[in-house]
Amino acid sequence: MTRKAAASLPAWDDEDTPEWTDDQLDRAELAVGGKVVRPANGTLTRVGRPPLGAQAKRQVTLRLDPDVIEKFREGGRGWQGRVNDALRKAVGLS
Repeated sequence: MTRKAAASLPAWDDEDTPEWTDDQLDRAELAVGGKVVRPANGTLTRVGRPPLGAQAKRQVTLRLDPDVIEKFREGGRGWQGRVNDALRKAVGLS
């Protein structure tokens, strides 16, 4: 007689799951059996970057001297933003 293999995954433990607030429950989509009974309302968190509207930056191709690029890259992440800030300062926009 063969033995049944034990379950490979441990039982789910919901102790670490945060409690839903009344506000979250009010905004949540309700579905029963895969059919939406009440659509979600209010603010939902979307994955991805939010729309920037008129403040959106435009992508350009710009050739810079290697030593200039390295100087900005030495500061780590966000070096492109620092280049933008330096250009704004150079043309009197900030």
